[in-house]
Amino acid sequence: MEKKQNFSRKREAILNALRSTTIHPTAEWVYQKLKPEYPDLSLGTVYRNLAQFKQSGAIISVGVVNGQERYDGNTHPHTHFICSGCGAVLDVPGEYVRENSATLVSETYHLEVDSCDVVFHGLCTQCIEKQQIKN
Repeated sequence: MEKKQNFSRKREAILNALRSTTIHPTAEWVYQKLKPEYPDLSLGTVYRNLAQFKQSGAIISVGVVNGQERYDGNTHPHTHFICSGCGAVLDVPGEYVRENSATLVSETYHLEVDSCDVVFHGLCTQCIEKQQIKN
């Protein structure tokens, strides 16, 4: 019975780690953050739980950035910006897709739309500054 309780605590800790940050972390980040508190935690456990959370809708995947999948504990509809320089993933406040966009696409193309993501790509403020210093 103790093992199941540990698993539940680890599972909860993984979810809480994601929900307590806005940096859109990787599985490796979650693992490194929790390892001191859970010495027997494995990276495989983190990946398995993230996959389950993603499938259940408890978290979302922002996509793969610099070869690693990035996650978001904020599941409310919102827009992201991904820096092509440093790989930072930022939340962008505001509404960039009309409320009826999913309905319009569904009706126009006879599709069933589950969700819609808007992601802006470019350079963040720090990368722009670094570029200006070089030039």
